[in-house]
Amino acid sequence: MLKRLVLALMALVFVFTTIGIGFAGEKGNARKGKYTYKNVYKSCNKRGEIDSPRPLLGPDSKTQAQWKRTFDKKDFDQFKCSEEWSKLSEKDLNDIYTYLHNYAADSPSPAKCK
Repeated sequence: MLKRLVLALMALVFVFTTIGIGFAGEKGNARKGKYTYKNVYKSCNKRGEIDSPRPLLGPDSKTQAQWKRTFDKKDFDQFKCSEEWSKLSEKDLNDIYTYLHNYAADSPSPAKCK
């Protein structure tokens, strides 16, 4: 009886752990996101769509909730460079989102894109 109870508890722990990991979702790489974000604007500048190779919006331009809303809607018109944004993979977008979200204006360590 005790053996069955222990096995049942172990099975429950395993199930809940697996579910928790599944809900955690895939987090992006903020360092790769910063690099990709800057490169989008460098290539856009070379093409002549914008005047500066620096990103128009830094991470501290919005709060974390605003960045989440922007990336949930995939509303990248405010960033300009629509040709470059349309070529980005989901992984690249996730990395950029992680970078912008982690260093947003209301984050513990807001940063500017330099």
